[in-house]
Amino acid sequence: MSAHDIVQRGLYFEEFVVGARYLHRPGRTATEADNVLFTTLTMNTQALHLDAAFAETQEPFRQRLMNSMWTLSTMVGASVAQLTQGTLVAQLGLGDIAFPHPLFAGDTLYTESVIVSKRLSASRPGQGVVEIAHTGRSQDDTVVATASRTVLVRTLPEGTLPA
Repeated sequence: MSAHDIVQRGLYFEEFVVGARYLHRPGRTATEADNVLFTTLTMNTQALHLDAAFAETQEPFRQRLMNSMWTLSTMVGASVAQLTQGTLVAQLGLGDIAFPHPLFAGDTLYTESVIVSKRLSASRPGQGVVEIAHTGRSQDDTVVATASRTVLVRTLPEGTLPA
């Protein structure tokens, strides 16, 4: 690598700013194939994800719903390149997960993340704990998922200046 090479990475602890909001783009359009593959890979036999004829008889949506775990995974995944790629030590936890409205095949999921808090780790020198609030919205701005995520990230390498 040369001095002019730029490697995409997430943020080091010092670069996280409490209150900052990140809009992760592009969005991700959900497909029927995503739903069936994710649902079967995770052994979720819920007919509302797999059986179109059954789902059409069920109120109030009368169509298959995207697997909510696909929505959660994709929402968190959308944040990785911008926030934690290469700087993450560990994901410590997920909480406050909610799905206020379903996502359907053909909808596009857009994700935003807000930095809620951060603190240096008391037990792990060179690392810090960051809490992130994720929100997923469909193309019409309907909130389809929310979650808080706590991550352990590296601090800036010694001798490195913040970007």
